[in-house]
Amino acid sequence: MRAVFGLVLLVGVALAGGAVMMARNYIAEYQAELARERQARDLIVPTKEVYVSNRALRYGERLDQEDVRLVKWPENAIPEGTFLAESDLFPQDKEDNRFILRAMEKDEAIMAVKVTLPGEPAGLTSQLERGMRAFAIRVDVASGVSGFLRPGDLVDVYWTGGIGDAIEGARGEITRLIESNIELIAVDQIAGSDLTGATIARTVTVAASPEQIAALAQAQNTGTLSLALVGAQDDTVVSAIEVNQRKLLGLGEIEAAPVAEQEKVCTIRTRRGAEVAIIPIPCTN
Repeated sequence: MRAVFGLVLLVGVALAGGAVMMARNYIAEYQAELARERQARDLIVPTKEVYVSNRALRYGERLDQEDVRLVKWPENAIPEGTFLAESDLFPQDKEDNRFILRAMEKDEAIMAVKVTLPGEPAGLTSQLERGMRAFAIRVDVASGVSGFLRPGDLVDVYWTGGIGDAIEGARGEITRLIESNIELIAVDQIAGSDLTGATIARTVTVAASPEQIAALAQAQNTGTLSLALVGAQDDTVVSAIEVNQRKLLGLGEIEAAPVAEQEKVCTIRTRRGAEVAIIPIPCTN
């Protein structure tokens, strides 16, 4: 009887120990799974739905609802000006649709700077800021940077011409920087930025203030204009630049001939009858 009791006791202790081990393993697995879930939850980035292009969009195209779709976008990486609501992107009146100002590829975010205002056409007038005007400059393969100009580029404008007697002591032709960081808004009749390869243009259109346009018009009618392309990341301020033929050849400026001092002569007048005689005398002062 004692043997049976001892056997039962041993079996009970073994079962209890096994149950404790199973419970411990279960709790450890549960805690590990809970830690993995918390870690995965921390990696989840909050998102919002934004409108992106459903296909490649080119300058001047009409933007319709089938051209866009909603995708989830990280909240901390949404570009400024991105459309989040359909009512903001598409007006109620379909005649006031937006048009594409900048070329966009598929899945690119629709931004306010890339489309026109509702009902506004995608022409040059929509690209001119308040107080600015459009002005065309004649160019060729040399003055137009070999055809590598694109709408949206910034250029410096140089004038070359003869000054004649306009400036005392200067002769021949000079080259002078007359405007810097002027924005191009069109190349020939193309106002979109989606150009491929070099295009030899005959005219480029710039956005400038009325005062700048007056200077450009005067310069274009009295000499030759040349454009210099400004780098995309260049934020330097260009000072006044002028080069003439003597400076180009390193001859220096022309020095004026010294003026010879005239000797001072002092005289007196004496009358001899009807005649007046002028007699030189030493100057006392």
